[in-house]
Amino acid sequence: MSSESDIHLYTTQTPNGVKISILLEELGLPYKHTKIDISKDTQKEPWFLAINPNGRIPALTDKFTDGKPIRLFESGSIMQYLVARYDTEHKLSYPEGSREAVEVANWLFFMNAGVGPMQGQANHFTRYAPEPIVYGINRYQNETRRLYGVLDKHLSEAKTPYLVGDNCTIADIAHWGWISAAGWAGIDIESFPSLKAWEERMWARPAVQKGANVPDPYRMKELLTDKAKMEEHAAKSREWVQKGMREDAEKEAKRGGN
Repeated sequence: MSSESDIHLYTTQTPNGVKISILLEELGLPYKHTKIDISKDTQKEPWFLAINPNGRIPALTDKFTDGKPIRLFESGSIMQYLVARYDTEHKLSYPEGSREAVEVANWLFFMNAGVGPMQGQANHFTRYAPEPIVYGINRYQNETRRLYGVLDKHLSEAKTPYLVGDNCTIADIAHWGWISAAGWAGIDIESFPSLKAWEERMWARPAVQKGANVPDPYRMKELLTDKAKMEEHAAKSREWVQKGMREDAEKEAKRGGN
């Protein structure tokens, strides 16, 4: 039974991508990483689809306990695997079956089913749509604000430094990249003081800063202070996002015989 790791992370500089590099840094695990250039559709190449059939980052490979390679995709699945296998001292988790472990799972899935998808859509309609669609912008910004309000209220009432007690867990790490980029989605973090304090507490952790700079330097905080740079970055991203959407639509139309 092998206990050695052989972790290879496939990622890029996005809120989902940095979740895993931050967790790996927090765990102090050795790992290799490959940058996936989503602007060039690297994630749709056959070799990557063999790791993640959905063609999305992050993805990860490791040597499993039987000594053979194993693939992992979907950030929540990767995070649960890493702590279950490697966080034996529960530095970033709680013992399985404990009340706290259940609560961590609550907030992890709140992130994966709520904050991530809603804020992702807010990002799209605010920054990447070819023309302003007011309904889409309002719908997803308002839902993101609502979810931020849930987090803010929880942190205020729990009076704990992290989402579940005194330990930073995968629930916190999963949220950080999105909350730190609130302004990119058109959300004013100042409206959520407890959540803002939590984000600053997370950013003060050395492993968060180190992991956030994988595979490229983390620039979001700097970007959000300069409106002109934000617009320039959005314009460049909008171009390849729209190109990718057109190509996907054409591919699906051919498959459907339309």
